[in-house]
Amino acid sequence: MSLASLLHRLARPSLLRPGLVTTALAAGALALSTTTAGAAPALTQISADPYTNSTSQHATEVEPDTFSYGSTIVSAFQVGRFTDGGSSNVGFATSTDGGATWAKGFLPGITTQAGGTFQRVSDPSVAYDAKHNAWLISSIPITSSVAVPEVFTSRSTDGGLTWSNPVVTATGSSLDKNWIVCDNTATSAFYGNCYTEYDNNGDGDRIKMTTSSDGGLTWGASKNTGNNATGLGGQPVVQPNGTVVVPISNASETAIRAFTSTNGGSSWTSARTVATVSTFTVRGGLRSGPLPSAEIDAAGKVYVVWQDCRFRASGGSCTANDIVMATTTNGTAWSSVTRIPIDATTSTVDHFIPGLAVDPATSGSTAHLALTYYYHPTANCTAATCQLDVGYVSSTNGGGTWTAPTQLAGPMTHSWLASTTQGTMVGDYISTSFSGTTAHPVFAVATAPSGSVFNEAMYTPTSGLTAAAGTAAVTTATARDNAFSARLAAIAYAQWLANGGTEGGEDSP
Repeated sequence: MSLASLLHRLARPSLLRPGLVTTALAAGALALSTTTAGAAPALTQISADPYTNSTSQHATEVEPDTFSYGSTIVSAFQVGRFTDGGSSNVGFATSTDGGATWAKGFLPGITTQAGGTFQRVSDPSVAYDAKHNAWLISSIPITSSVAVPEVFTSRSTDGGLTWSNPVVTATGSSLDKNWIVCDNTATSAFYGNCYTEYDNNGDGDRIKMTTSSDGGLTWGASKNTGNNATGLGGQPVVQPNGTVVVPISNASETAIRAFTSTNGGSSWTSARTVATVSTFTVRGGLRSGPLPSAEIDAAGKVYVVWQDCRFRASGGSCTANDIVMATTTNGTAWSSVTRIPIDATTSTVDHFIPGLAVDPATSGSTAHLALTYYYHPTANCTAATCQLDVGYVSSTNGGGTWTAPTQLAGPMTHSWLASTTQGTMVGDYISTSFSGTTAHPVFAVATAPSGSVFNEAMYTPTSGLTAAAGTAAVTTATARDNAFSARLAAIAYAQWLANGGTEGGEDSP
């Protein structure tokens, strides 16, 4: 299979000794302008692209995931982004003191930049296996010389500070959008199971699940859902009773769906629709789409958010995206879609690429939620005029009400961002995790390039962010809102079929 063929599906150098941690970057604060209610916090840069290979864009870091357990937070992200897919390596940043200080490094044994054989790698996702004391980073390597691409898992048994060469998790063709999670409830019958989700274009965009019970060292055969569902962007979570709930986007990105396993991954149910999705096309050529961000509280309630324009209908079309949410306690019966009230529906703000966190020590009506997202203050902007910012809101009552927004970073100009064949890029997803009572989002921040060299790197708030009691109440979608969303979804799906069912930007590496 050609590299071009692989990158169509999967579109999204080391100065260091592979796998070893370098000194944490200085906790310098960015000077930020703010147009939102909360004062911008100081930010700490937690990594930087060290590579100089001429085939990818430097210095760029994009698409972070995070996971926390106790006082340890691990983030992983693409480093040295290629225009036509993937990156020079996967970077990691680890804090073992609840976000006070960070160490950084780059995964060994995957790309040629760090002792591996692959040209590129994409789609990093982080998990922790408490039973086996193993931190895991899932990724997808990319090369022109391997006909059967793979999903990899890199392991750390010293708290996320050094990492092993990867083990093969799954094989297939044109694999994409992998995500990893582990069952960390000691009373669960499947305690210590880890689950990786991905989609396989070579099998018709089929959603696949594979399971490990030995800390990610070996993985079982990949399995389909009960109805052989297709899609992308799944984010599995595990309830305290061991039930795995997997929200996904359908292949045309016009619906959020979900499926489950109650037997430790031996089999998976059919994927069912959670909600139709309608979206406003993010302006300025920024790469963005309605992929789900999923989290779970202490009692097993699952929260899923995505960008959606159903509450912003005007004249039969959308004017901007909100971040919306649906919840479930069993993975099959879902709540109505609610709008997170970041600002008024009459505002000009467009919100997208959300990263949700739920404090794992809280639940139900007192669950603490933290939401980080990107936004354009003016939705109908152009590549030359769009101002890209990072925002934050929180809730302490399970998402019933939310705080006023805080601007975390920006403004950024799109020309400061890594380019891809699907637009300029900060990531198809970003991430937020709680450590103790504070939330720690990780996101890409860019400043003006230095000549031909970018300045796009990973940042986090220096002191973490608190979840607070907000007063802005959510709005539940009406039948009119849902009908509007369904109509737009049907139109988008018809267009997708007319284009041969070919996926758009977010399912590429």
